Amino acid sequence: MTTEYGPLLGPADIRDLAATLGVRPTKQRGQNFVIDANTVRRIVRTAEVGPDDVVVEVGPGLGSLTLALLETAAHVTAVEIDDVLAGALPATVEARLPARKAAFDLVHSDAMLVTELPGPAPTALVANLPYNVAVPVLLHMLAAFPTIERTLVMVQAEVADRLAAAPGSKVYGVPSVKANWYAEVKRAGAIGRNVFWPAPNVDSGLVSLVRRAEPPRTTASRREVFAVVDAAFAQRRKTLRAALAGWAGSAAAAEAALVAAGVSPQARGEALTVEEFARIAENKQPTATENKQPAAESGQPATAESKQPVTAQSRQPAADTEESAK
Repeated sequence: MTTEYGPLLGPADIRDLAATLGVRPTKQRGQNFVIDANTVRRIVRTAEVGPDDVVVEVGPGLGSLTLALLETAAHVTAVEIDDVLAGALPATVEARLPARKAAFDLVHSDAMLVTELPGPAPTALVANLPYNVAVPVLLHMLAAFPTIERTLVMVQAEVADRLAAAPGSKVYGVPSVKANWYAEVKRAGAIGRNVFWPAPNVDSGLVSLVRRAEPPRTTASRREVFAVVDAAFAQRRKTLRAALAGWAGSAAAAEAALVAAGVSPQARGEALTVEEFARIAENKQPTATENKQPAAESGQPATAESKQPVTAQSRQPAADTEESAK
């Protein structure tokens, strides 16, 4: 099935498909479907998706971006939590791109629970992420699938700025540092409001992440480094000596770790690179309680971010939560 947009979905197609499925975008649930074929093709180009790529897409919704990815990539696996949308997407692919049906897989699940995917290992993540869980979903996917070399996500413009912020920026924070642990991060463009139905009341932005050849060299685990990051920004107006007191066991212990790491105790978290956070983690002295417990595993980021459920990602909530905004 093709239209004036080729196999892709245009505004009328999106509305007709939503009506057939009984899906009505509501402001309460922050549902906004991408209706512009040029936008999804632009996303695929910006992501540099090629014929050898295996792409994972989180939250395909009605399939706007999915179809554009299937036009180019070797394989696309879409992860969708919504029962109705997950049930309909394979039929949309078969109707619009029947020759590419075998190159498509659907995983009906919350993306935060996905630790393996069918088919070949993914080389790229391309997604239109929901604003309220964009950061935890992104970090989870990067941690769970180390074969992902390139990522391009569409998120709220404010979150895009935070993810790509450099040390010293007013918006530099938890998302900036944790994303930089995995990848080189940069803004990759802006997206207008009129490409969505209904139009959201916030702007969107593209963020590009190219995975580092290896994470920062450190004897500390990722979990340990991320714990320092969380503590530093939980009270970002305080000096690190004060902000890290709870993490270290006392202000004096925090100061000792900072001095050993070559970081001023009077500095604030927004001034530090991910490498400096790693050095601080290396120099923490175990507290009495920790000496009695087994060491924490290295693996998933130890933050409340990873506890949030994922909604269908082509339906973007109008604002991010406090957790993803830090």
